[in-house]
Amino acid sequence: MKNIIKPLIVCLSIFLQTESHAQYHQFVDPLIGSEGLGNVFIGPSCPYGMIKPGPDNDLHANSGYSADIDKPIYGFSQTHVSGTGGGAKYGNVSVMPFSGDFTSIKQESLRENEKVALGYYSTNLSKYNIQTEITTSDRAAFYRFQFDHIDKNAIKIDLGRYLDESIIPDGRETQQFVGSQVEVISDTEVRGYTKVRGGWNNGGAYTVYFTAIFDQPFSEFSTWKDQQFYPNEKTQVDEGKKTGAMLFFNSLKDKKVNMKIGISFISSLKAKQNIDTEIPHWSFEKELAETQQKWEDLLQRAEVDQEASVEKKTMFYTGLYHTMLMPVDRTGENPLWENNTPYYDDFYAIWDTYRSSSPLITLLNPSREVDIVNAMLQIYKRDGYLPDARSGNYNGRTQGGSNAEVVIADAFVKGLEGINYKLGLEAMMKDAMYPPGGNEEKEGRGGLVDYNRLGYVSTDYVRSGNRTIEYAYNDYCLAIVAKGIKRKGEYWRFIKQSDNWQNLWRDIEDNGSRGFIMPKDANGKWVDSIQCAATNGKINYVPYTPLAQDWPNCVCWWCGFFYEASSWEYSLSVPHDVAMLIQKSGGKEAFEKRLNTFFREAFYNVANEPSFLTPNLYHWIGRPDLSTDQIHKIIDENYDASRDGIPGNDDSGAMSSWLSFHMIGLYPNAGQSYYLINTPYFKETVIHQENGKDFTIKAKNLSVKNKYIQSAKLNGNTFENAFIEHSDIVKGGVLEFVMGAKPSKIWGTKQVPPSKSDKK
Repeated sequence: MKNIIKPLIVCLSIFLQTESHAQYHQFVDPLIGSEGLGNVFIGPSCPYGMIKPGPDNDLHANSGYSADIDKPIYGFSQTHVSGTGGGAKYGNVSVMPFSGDFTSIKQESLRENEKVALGYYSTNLSKYNIQTEITTSDRAAFYRFQFDHIDKNAIKIDLGRYLDESIIPDGRETQQFVGSQVEVISDTEVRGYTKVRGGWNNGGAYTVYFTAIFDQPFSEFSTWKDQQFYPNEKTQVDEGKKTGAMLFFNSLKDKKVNMKIGISFISSLKAKQNIDTEIPHWSFEKELAETQQKWEDLLQRAEVDQEASVEKKTMFYTGLYHTMLMPVDRTGENPLWENNTPYYDDFYAIWDTYRSSSPLITLLNPSREVDIVNAMLQIYKRDGYLPDARSGNYNGRTQGGSNAEVVIADAFVKGLEGINYKLGLEAMMKDAMYPPGGNEEKEGRGGLVDYNRLGYVSTDYVRSGNRTIEYAYNDYCLAIVAKGIKRKGEYWRFIKQSDNWQNLWRDIEDNGSRGFIMPKDANGKWVDSIQCAATNGKINYVPYTPLAQDWPNCVCWWCGFFYEASSWEYSLSVPHDVAMLIQKSGGKEAFEKRLNTFFREAFYNVANEPSFLTPNLYHWIGRPDLSTDQIHKIIDENYDASRDGIPGNDDSGAMSSWLSFHMIGLYPNAGQSYYLINTPYFKETVIHQENGKDFTIKAKNLSVKNKYIQSAKLNGNTFENAFIEHSDIVKGGVLEFVMGAKPSKIWGTKQVPPSKSDKK
């Protein structure tokens, strides 16, 4: 186990309001995942908050933040994403307090005494001895600066800084400057905007407007354009140059300056309105308490037993927290079309989040998931396609399937009301029937002509392996919605197409197991070798095996047969028909051997999403005890409450939601109506649902030794299945396990979870 870092929120008790009941937000540590591969955002945020203010000390870090204390902070920007990989996005409207050197635009300082808690960030800028504290509302941030000197202090607002800036024009996945403008309105107010394009999704230009208000007047100011200062010149208009403002405070009251800064994607006046609406006061503590309460209202919906260790509770509640940072609620802040319906952005990316993040929101915050799905349908109506990834108000990049369809199907089978599922089916059909054309990374289904003509995506297209198997599952999800709204023709067409994964199933052996998803060309011929880049004037080929990794060794990151995984991983990813997967693998005994090999030989990649469901696949051979063994081994060896306690990119809460689900003993098969049951980490979990009905999971006699479910009861009645329907949870009640030291020979062995081929 790694060294455990106690939640830093304990150090901030001055801000924690004591009440008679448990304060679950105290168990959130935003620093989990800030080191290692997690890439999480550490600054303050509201649930799904549009503004995410925080420190930037690494231009190429996805969250703008590096834990390396030797990297100086160059500013605190207002927009960030959390947990993502690839190129960075945002980092707009950078603010930096400083003292002394007023002749240079560039200001930076090392940090010390950094403190991070839910809704709170604080550090001391050691070069200037300036303490900076931040809290936030949904669309406006509250900064509190404590200066060392009364005189000779300044605050810089830099509209030319942003993450992943590149000197290469139109560099792939880098952000490119478009323009900016700044205007000093009075001696307490500044407004303006910055416009940037590109980033991870290669999106079009987005504009972040801001208004900043101070609690005391600055004595003088200087604006700049293209690194040239213009003292006392109030406005620098947009001429495609970088602009900003330097605000000087020559006589500070109590050596402090408070600043409220609002952002908007509509206008600076809208940014000002966001401040007035959300933070009409000047109390830092009040704003922090309000933000904590917003989180508390959500986190308390999952109440775990008080006997659980602080570490386990911290892991669990931080997982919930990370899941609810994205997507971002921008309702009323959409510059592309005007309406009052829900609008969400930063689906970053649905390929990552559909598997467990969306289902976790559905379980704990279903009304929010309704809004998110409706926002996706609005995007379809206006932009022509559902998003698979979207950021800065632009679709792009598809990594595999058109997986918004899984999200819609998941909402449908779980009975979420208030969604136009006829429109949802129309959007799903658009993905399934009409090639996107042009840039096939942006939206829709790349290689669709092949898929609809051949029944698979050929090697004429990149990522043809995972595209084929993901399209097959997308088709299954489409069929389920079609059947539910009595569209029989569409149902029969797409339920048949959901078998298309079998068209790339090749009967070959590797490491003692038979049958793998393998590449096939447009003529129906299996491809045995992959062309690599030319070396010394020769074209090299490498054999393509189930463990081959053509990326990035031979082809670009996005250009392999599979995206970010091997055939060993993807060949187990048939979530709608595990029964057929077992059959094609040679039966239950062969499938168990295959899974054992998969985990024993470390073919499983804990840091990536394609294998999220795989540890649960033992359920389909009547061995939920083996699923539990693998899941607990994975968690115990790879997750903890330290700063590197997330084993891979958190990907907008994907890794975190996987953890939180398994800690309460449930895991969804996204797009289907049930949850798989495993041994929980808590003796009791109560889910306080939005409908007012509680659902309780109890594990009687649970201990390190008694780790296997012997029997179960649902509302007092014998319950032998190792899976439970969402509708049973919604009704409320109690699911109670009796635990023991050895696997049960009865519980979970008779009725395995559903599979498509079982229904024929």
